[in-house]
Amino acid sequence: MLSPIAWSTPPKKYGPWEYIVSLLTEGLVKRGIDVTLFATADSHTKAKLHAVAPRPYEEDKDMLVKVYECLHISEVFERAKEFDIIHNHFDYLPLTYSALVDTPVVTTIHGISSRKILPVYKKYNNRTFYVSISDAYRCRDLDYIATVRHGIDIESFHFNEKPQDYLLFLSRLHRDKGVREAIEVAKKTGRKLRIAGFIADQAYFENEVQPYTDNNQIIYEGHVDPEYKKELLSNAYALLHMINYDEAFGIGVVEAMASGTPVIAMNRGSMPELIRNGETGFLVSNIDEAAEAVQNIDSISRKACREHAEKHFSVDRMVDEYIKVYETILEKRKREEKRPWGFYEVLMEKPGYKVKSLTVFPQGEISLQRHAHRNEHWYIVSGEGLVTKNESKIRVLPGDSVDIPVNEIHRVTNIGGQNLVFIEVSRGDYLGEDDIERLEDKYGRT
Repeated sequence: MLSPIAWSTPPKKYGPWEYIVSLLTEGLVKRGIDVTLFATADSHTKAKLHAVAPRPYEEDKDMLVKVYECLHISEVFERAKEFDIIHNHFDYLPLTYSALVDTPVVTTIHGISSRKILPVYKKYNNRTFYVSISDAYRCRDLDYIATVRHGIDIESFHFNEKPQDYLLFLSRLHRDKGVREAIEVAKKTGRKLRIAGFIADQAYFENEVQPYTDNNQIIYEGHVDPEYKKELLSNAYALLHMINYDEAFGIGVVEAMASGTPVIAMNRGSMPELIRNGETGFLVSNIDEAAEAVQNIDSISRKACREHAEKHFSVDRMVDEYIKVYETILEKRKREEKRPWGFYEVLMEKPGYKVKSLTVFPQGEISLQRHAHRNEHWYIVSGEGLVTKNESKIRVLPGDSVDIPVNEIHRVTNIGGQNLVFIEVSRGDYLGEDDIERLEDKYGRT
């Protein structure tokens, strides 16, 4: 389990990715699964802890971040043969190591900070496996093996049927999170607003938040610890989640509902997947709608909020779904055959015919070959290739197809920058892999 090292695992205060890694790791250990957690040395776990970074780099600004990131990631991949699966929660950097090992790598994409990092995800799209944390946050350029929404330790959150009268903002203090908008809602409704979270943008805080704090109606509580956070959530009349971006998930939203606290959130990103509008909170489009929703909070059952969290966002549910992901990957890899040029997977095999999916990596090519017992039909799914048939060469793109008769000399080369994927249907009296006569091969297999 590869955790980030910005914060410890679990985090002392802030650290949503590390928080989820901790819950998942401890849940897997509880199921009897042997887990090695790669995290900071001050992390706490019942798994085997392996650490290079002595402490989180966000807590020690003297640490050279890239040095410890490189050391941290390399430790995992240098030990890859010890593991059945490497589960990456460290964003895109570990993907650049993944093609160097045989151990399958699955990456939970917690967030995409910029489209500028997508070339890395796209390069390893069909070589590794991606998990999304909400359907809304899937990138159309990538393929995913599953969506696994986060779970939380619901029993650790205190359900409160009789809250106090304040509204709550609980997140990092940044323009994206809508702190200023939450202040506007509080002023429109005349309600007290308590703000908790670490300051992620100092200039934004000084210009858009601090001038409105008065320790009376608008109160900044600071960067609170987990226990005080739970107290704030449990006693809140409602949580304001006035985000200005399409958020991938929203752990605080689920934690609020687990406490029995309804959520008023901007209808963006994953919010419709977390909140049942009119049942566990309200989805709104602007400040005025949010202010109106505050007036209608009494129509929301706090018990229904808790039950919704218990049913859909428990740690056990999250662990169950990740175990299914691991099992799927291991089963899939059993059926895959790796080659120097890429890999193939047998999709179906019956007497007289076989269907395979072949993936050829960029600059990879299948040997110049022919078959004595079978003919083949290739259908290009994605990528760009150059097919050799006897003396002719054919450029192929998605949607193109090529027929390879018995004894015809042929080869395919990936001439694009992305994986070349095609479906091969073979027919004949013998379909074994030894029915290959290699005439030329860049990998020395003739």
